Amino acid sequence: MRNNLYACLLLAALGYGCAQTPSASKGPITDAAKLSEAAPTYAATITAADLSKHLTIIASDEYEGRNTGEKGQKMAAEYISREFREDGLTGPVQSNTTNPYYQTFDLEKSQWGDGYMTVGKEKYLMMQDFFVLGSSPFQTEQAVDVVFAGYGIDDAKYSDYNNLDVKGKVLVVLAGEPKGPNGNYLISGTDKASDWGNDYRSKRNAATKRGAKAVMIVTGTNPGEFNSLTQRYKAYANRPSIGLKSSNENPSAATMFISPVAGASLLGTTTEKLIGYNKQVATAGKPVAATFTAAKDVKIMTERKSEPLPTENVLGYIEGSDKKDEVVVVTAHYDHVGVEEALEGDKIFNGANDDGSGTVAVLELAEAFAQAKKDGYGPRRSVLFMTVTAEEKGLLGSEYYSENPIFPLANTVANVNIDMIGRMDYEHEKTNDSNYIYSIGADKLSSELHQINEAMNEKYVNLKLDYTFNDENDPNRFYYRSDHYNFAKHGIPIVFYFNGVHDDYHKPSDEVDKIIFESAEKVARLAFHVTWELANRDNRIVVDSNKK
Repeated sequence: MRNNLYACLLLAALGYGCAQTPSASKGPITDAAKLSEAAPTYAATITAADLSKHLTIIASDEYEGRNTGEKGQKMAAEYISREFREDGLTGPVQSNTTNPYYQTFDLEKSQWGDGYMTVGKEKYLMMQDFFVLGSSPFQTEQAVDVVFAGYGIDDAKYSDYNNLDVKGKVLVVLAGEPKGPNGNYLISGTDKASDWGNDYRSKRNAATKRGAKAVMIVTGTNPGEFNSLTQRYKAYANRPSIGLKSSNENPSAATMFISPVAGASLLGTTTEKLIGYNKQVATAGKPVAATFTAAKDVKIMTERKSEPLPTENVLGYIEGSDKKDEVVVVTAHYDHVGVEEALEGDKIFNGANDDGSGTVAVLELAEAFAQAKKDGYGPRRSVLFMTVTAEEKGLLGSEYYSENPIFPLANTVANVNIDMIGRMDYEHEKTNDSNYIYSIGADKLSSELHQINEAMNEKYVNLKLDYTFNDENDPNRFYYRSDHYNFAKHGIPIVFYFNGVHDDYHKPSDEVDKIIFESAEKVARLAFHVTWELANRDNRIVVDSNKK
């Protein structure tokens, strides 16, 4: 796409001669209207052919599925950083003197060893009766004090922690969140659940803040439900996993999903009485003091063997002009899930759609913005193009950036995230309709971002914006399942573009030849126009919601 003809085409379209560029005479343009007029010229440089060119490389067998910390991921990082460098983007990681396009850090690669919990003479086994999420402090067998903490909620409208001392103790809490006598959730006052019920991390964070050592979330109402709800943990529990390195200074409370049988045993009661607590709360419409007597002779052992795993986010930066201290971040994850040697036939998960498609879209947006800056039409706000690592391991690359930002989060205007474009999901395959994209999250923190997204689509692209997965009660929870969430949880407005799930999702058959590049081109151009508007409008978009 690097073609000197672009500048002449742009200048001709705007009434300039090719002998003179804005940057040569008056410096960069900062007039929002003039920059808006220039946008279509640069959007047109994002083409199906260029997307295909990049994706054919990074989603090839040579890149071995781009598994985090492995050879293929390193090859992809080098390819992306080289493209950023050649397009003229700056590497903004000043602390990295070797490669300023890399934000390097160590993850932990670890695997469970021996694990159990004893309650008196009863023994409950890890990976059968309970599962640990993340790290655990119980490397050796330890005696613990157990406390029941209702639903584990600590909210201004409802708190299970009033008059409860949990410091250094292990909490047993119920999954979900309470409803009132009318059937509405007590926290929201509506039929819509809050993050307390949707995201276990809210309960973990509350337990951590209160000084608890661990929080055990009773999952399901009987052994069958527990087994069903934790099936995916069984599939992965014996494999090595990857996580952010835990801080010894301020460790998070260990999080465990436990069976109702084990939970009742810990509290000296029956499963029926434990699960029946929710009816007591529903009747009272507020937290209720439980009558459970916690077991005294409880010991826990969850051995974890770990080693460091170096990896890197790849960042390319275009400095803005008159509003350069404000930053718009464009993201996609470039990792995938690697190789599965046990498979027959094709063993390589090339991840063309997930998320090679988003990665190459970010490359194309970066190149378009870089060309605009060369022509004197650079963004007023700075734009950070970032492909993140370890999304498939739990959004770890974006979480690391959000906790260690190169640019202050207070100055971060918005995040535009692209994760899987250019395919049709099950629903749209029925009508062979590829002219759509699921738009998720734009209205959750900023009404203006939602309006911008719709306006740019109507003016330039004309995709069907499908809001099915934007519903707060959507059981797929896609809003919480890609990298934008690590910006949203810090109050930064986001918009997430996603084509939905298909038969090739997380299979070796997710190949380049199945991408509809004309569809990917349209979505990438929409992302470009939204980013262009966010970067060049006079006023920073408002944050007018408390949703996370």
